[in-house]
Amino acid sequence: MGFSIFSPSRSLDGVSGFFQVVFLLSLFLVLFKAVQFYLRRQWLLKTLQKFPSTPSHWLWGHHQKGQHEEERQQILSWVEKFPSACLQWLSGSRVRVLLYDPDYVKVILGRSDPKASGIYQFLKPWIGYGLLLLNGKKWFLHRRMLTPAFHYDILKPYIRIMADSVNTMLEKWEKLDGQDHSLDVFHYISMMTLDTVMKCAFSYQGSVQLDEWSDQDEESSASEQGRAGETQEEEALGFLGHPLAFQSEWSSGMSTPVLCDFSGWPFFREHLDQMPYTTMCIKEAMRLYPPVPGVSRELNTPVTFPDGRSLPKGITVTISIYGLHHNPRFWPNPKVFDPSRFAPDSSRHSYAFLPFSGGAR
Repeated sequence: MGFSIFSPSRSLDGVSGFFQVVFLLSLFLVLFKAVQFYLRRQWLLKTLQKFPSTPSHWLWGHHQKGQHEEERQQILSWVEKFPSACLQWLSGSRVRVLLYDPDYVKVILGRSDPKASGIYQFLKPWIGYGLLLLNGKKWFLHRRMLTPAFHYDILKPYIRIMADSVNTMLEKWEKLDGQDHSLDVFHYISMMTLDTVMKCAFSYQGSVQLDEWSDQDEESSASEQGRAGETQEEEALGFLGHPLAFQSEWSSGMSTPVLCDFSGWPFFREHLDQMPYTTMCIKEAMRLYPPVPGVSRELNTPVTFPDGRSLPKGITVTISIYGLHHNPRFWPNPKVFDPSRFAPDSSRHSYAFLPFSGGAR
């Protein structure tokens, strides 16, 4: 009897051989990656041995499953324990060097290293490839085109719109006077900010705050009454505002109501640059909670820091602005809100306060 190549036994042998080849290739690939991972990690440990680090998992690094508050506390512990800089293992052989010393920060911001692609690129689907993600000449070109739009004289006309949004928020607070529980201002301030952005950036003619207020049935009639006498009041004051008497539980310790008095638009605008304590409070708030908590760069050339420690090309460095602003070597009692740190006659390192980063981005 003849033998056919299409017999079941011959087909099974062929399939079995195919899976054996796939298995061997997969095993070889896994071993290759394991060796690559080991050699990379050993190289990093040797290269970065001068930069301290707390114990970390060989695979998960310093990853925590906690909230942002726990992450901030971890950074603060590193700042107190390790001067100038430390290592943060992300996972396996992925590591970055955290910097929170002004002298270190000055060195990095004075270079032209590109932004760390792995950290920034995940933002691209959300915000597009704009100024935040650009590098080099494109960043400089876009920045040069946008800079005039943020000139002080250009922004002056928007101050009235901003004041109007704030005044609307204060009117809403006034209607809540007499409530017997504390007031969470976060939502109201967020809506006020959105209202300002809609008007300034998109020429929105309505009011986001009032639209939201009118959607609440039980408060809609009160909202309309609050806006009814606005026109007469504006004519009387020459400014979108009025003296506000407001007292709630969070101000119950005061014997008299809190008064916020706007004396007229021209006067207010001309004296904006003569409000040093307000400026001090804003800066201190940004020190405690910087709008940009950190920026990352991927070194395109080796770098040597003032204390002699160096990093090779290809290492990712992260300027921890949050850590920088809470470094006790430059900010005594860093957790305390103290606007006097920014008094006109105070002095500090020029790179100790960077709420929006600095240098070429």
